[in-house]
Amino acid sequence: MSDLTKLTLSDAVDALAAKKVSSVELTDAFLAAIDKANPHLNAYVVVAHDKARAMAKASDERRARGSTAPLEGAPLGIKDLFCTEGVRSTACSAILGEFTPTYESTVTANLWRDGAVMLGKLNMDEFAMGSSNETSCFGNVINPWRARNSNATLTSGGSSGGSAAATAADLCLAATATDTGGSIRQPASFTGTVGIKPTYGRCSRWGIVAFASSLDQAGPIAKTVKDAAIMLTSMCGHDPKDSTSLNVDTPDFAKAVGKSVKGLRIGVPKEYRVVGMPAEIDALWAKGIQQLKDAGCEIVPVSLPHTKYALPTYYIIAPAEASSNLARYDGMRFGARKPGKDLNETYEATRAAGFGKEVQRRILIGTYVLSAGYYDAYYLRAQKVRSRIAEDFTNVFATVDAILTPTAPSAAFALGEKAGDPVQMYLNDIFTVTTNLAGLPGISVPAGVDANGLPLGLQVIGKALDEETVFAVAAALEDAAGFTAKPGAWW
Repeated sequence: MSDLTKLTLSDAVDALAAKKVSSVELTDAFLAAIDKANPHLNAYVVVAHDKARAMAKASDERRARGSTAPLEGAPLGIKDLFCTEGVRSTACSAILGEFTPTYESTVTANLWRDGAVMLGKLNMDEFAMGSSNETSCFGNVINPWRARNSNATLTSGGSSGGSAAATAADLCLAATATDTGGSIRQPASFTGTVGIKPTYGRCSRWGIVAFASSLDQAGPIAKTVKDAAIMLTSMCGHDPKDSTSLNVDTPDFAKAVGKSVKGLRIGVPKEYRVVGMPAEIDALWAKGIQQLKDAGCEIVPVSLPHTKYALPTYYIIAPAEASSNLARYDGMRFGARKPGKDLNETYEATRAAGFGKEVQRRILIGTYVLSAGYYDAYYLRAQKVRSRIAEDFTNVFATVDAILTPTAPSAAFALGEKAGDPVQMYLNDIFTVTTNLAGLPGISVPAGVDANGLPLGLQVIGKALDEETVFAVAAALEDAAGFTAKPGAWW
């Protein structure tokens, strides 16, 4: 078979099952592609050549014995936020140094149980804090897409920028990612890939480096809606090691792909038409609405009145939780250490050198809003608003089956364009943070390109634990959009 790296996950699994290709052949093809492209894209921070080949060989041996699993032999990329046994896992922060876990995160353990192969660890914003993958201690990820008639380097989004870039550039069949405020869906939108954040608690957080514990959720970035469904089925499952893990059955999400959406009621929230939104985003949204209407859906105007408070609420709650979670990084037990004359000076030197500017900014914000005298005014009030945002969704979902919105307020922007303005950077999450605050599933589907030929995504939001409807609606949009554009291999 030629162009093995261009296969979708679904097609690759079928080809492996039919013995048209071996896992070793497929893995070697991806490793060769990574070795060629990664110096230009910086998507991988660890390329696990030996481990990948060993896992692929073991998979082929299992298949020869007649023992197979749902992802048997499929090479995947793993975001550096997931702890992987024996492979450096740093959350792309200098403070973790060369930390190499002696244990496996539950999500990656589930993938290896299902026969997948690990190609390596993917670049990301430090501790998942960022919307452009410019805060990694390993440097920026470069989006494989380029604007028409331009050589400007573009962001692949964040924090899962490495996962999105690697998937879009055919450097893995699919990748794991995490989403705290849009970190799966926004990079997917910027790279023409599919990314889903499942219901909070669907995927175990055990072994994933924490950012904001009540918001973080793992999910996949993949080439198609079906691929995302296949990945999510393997990633999910109850985990007694995670107190927030939901003890519910995991459906075979791929069965929902292609299911008729006729008769479904799709909500269109008026609050997502924000001031200054580019006309092409509005036009894409209108086109998506018409496509779902043509597929037999009923379009229902809805209101989510507290949406305007979502971004400030998120940027109080997330930094507050981060300031608590990141207190464990002090150079004493693991990771990097900068020596000082006493304990306090060692703490200060280690954290000053180990944490990047954006992480320091969020720790300071979080510590401030949790401090005496400000806790009630900021943190407690933000939690009350969060409850109102969740209540808005509950009210709307009493009358509709899913909600359609844009994923991001723009296409991919140039690296450095917004790095000096944190507020402009935070506005990238304007359409995505609400689902994290409410714990709901949301998926981004590539639905078109802008005037410069860059991909744009539409977002489908569903009821809690109703990923099946989300996948069905997303697949209908995917079919109608017929998005087949790919970045040119300029590397």
